[in-house]
Amino acid sequence: MNGLSKESVTFLEIDESGAGQRIDNFLFRHLKGVPKSHIYRILRGEVRVNKKRVDQTHRLQLGELLRIPPIRVAEKHEPEVAHIPAVEFPIIYEDDALLVINKPSGVAVHGGSGVSFGVIEQMRRARPQAKFLELVHRLDRETSGVLLLAKKRSALVAMHEIMREGNSDKRYYALVLGQWKNVKQHVKLPLYKFDTPQGEKRVMVKEGGQASHTIFTLEKSWAEFSLLEAQLKTGRTHQIRVHLAHLGFPIAGDDKYGNFAHNKTLIKQGLKRMFLHAHSIAFAHPLTGEPMQLNAALPSELQSFVTKLALA
Repeated sequence: MNGLSKESVTFLEIDESGAGQRIDNFLFRHLKGVPKSHIYRILRGEVRVNKKRVDQTHRLQLGELLRIPPIRVAEKHEPEVAHIPAVEFPIIYEDDALLVINKPSGVAVHGGSGVSFGVIEQMRRARPQAKFLELVHRLDRETSGVLLLAKKRSALVAMHEIMREGNSDKRYYALVLGQWKNVKQHVKLPLYKFDTPQGEKRVMVKEGGQASHTIFTLEKSWAEFSLLEAQLKTGRTHQIRVHLAHLGFPIAGDDKYGNFAHNKTLIKQGLKRMFLHAHSIAFAHPLTGEPMQLNAALPSELQSFVTKLALA
């Protein structure tokens, strides 16, 4: 067998980046390229934590000593990976636990689905000294605004719990086609994920889908447009976009669920992206409990379009 890897016993002391993680998930990350079946095999036999056997559900603790046996794997010729540029995105807030950035439109949050890299890969490249850096949540590629990253696993786990329990307040600005009537409107429509014949991910309103809830508040209105604030009570894929499109108020510039003919006109008028911006998030800090209110102003290209509407 060519290309031997991890030929000697490895001892690792668990630090902040691994503390609290299940041992099988830790090994998947540490032993990239090793088949999962082989990792489970060594877990049942030769892996030790503080010289003792543990099962796959064991959660690693800070300071524990992990023994990984020699591992022989066949050499694989990996496909060429695209160069990942080191990019520091605009920082809204940072401390020892959290990094909050203002994500530009047009940048994916992570690689995959035809994208070689995204925000997280570029931030890791820009901060090679960072022991831990993970996305807390996601934004669509076309959506700009507040994006949270965790610098400690404890912060990541706590933030996921905060969001799962509905203890965060995420708000977006969306410019929609049409005149929205209600000052405040609760929308509760089930969302169903599916793949198009071309293999693209899509979402539609359909019975039996995931329960979803958005609260829309009318901010401003014009003859052909309405500016809404959308408050997410659940965080489903494409939730705001699909709720609005289903109600007959597609988001301006939305290339998946929008009015495609109108989008072409909007480009000529200066709006060359989807008008959806994550402008605010509020939560209690995951480690200190301090109330947090983080904001990102409308990007200049969106603000200038709204200004044109106001002057028209």
